Amino acid sequence: MRIAAMPDKADVYVIDDDEAMRDSLDFLLGAADFRVHLFDAANAFLAALPIARPCCIVTDIRMPGMDGVELLKRLKASGDAPPVIIMTGHGDVPLAVEAMKSGAADFVEKPFDDERLISAIRASLSGAKQAMETDATAQAAAARVASLSGRERQVMEGLVAGLSNKIIARDHGISPRTVEVYRANVMTKMQAANLSELIQLAMRAGILRN
Repeated sequence: MRIAAMPDKADVYVIDDDEAMRDSLDFLLGAADFRVHLFDAANAFLAALPIARPCCIVTDIRMPGMDGVELLKRLKASGDAPPVIIMTGHGDVPLAVEAMKSGAADFVEKPFDDERLISAIRASLSGAKQAMETDATAQAAAARVASLSGRERQVMEGLVAGLSNKIIARDHGISPRTVEVYRANVMTKMQAANLSELIQLAMRAGILRN
């Protein structure tokens, strides 16, 4: 079977107490051009915490000691967890549902089709990348808002609410000409070319809800 390679290598952390399964996944995912890291227990993985980005964790759901669901919960509780794919055995669907509710990106049932697992990994990596880019954009927008003075923030809030310069001026006891000056400052500091961009940035910064 020919497996298409990803343009950029990503790290996949495999956690399974079954040595034969680890060896099989090492070969399969290595052939798919992932960098594969193997662990025989969840505790061993947590003790090392070797996470690089981009990455994905593939873990068995039933293991001695800490199981896959508990591992998932520990990772989520720590914040900024990478995507986790749960491997389940036949009859473990209720546990898989619990894992999904706890934030698992996906689950695959053993024995699984090779392409099914690889597709799940790639989909989770793609989703994680988009989330990281969205977070970065939101943080950048929030930093720009934080750079505004109090009066500039008031003017911005009026602008994104659709108020005219005249109404903003009246609401804050300043002249329309002064509002124009603050408006120009807001557009410069927010790096917005027009009102539409300013509104989008306000939404990303969380000061305007869609």
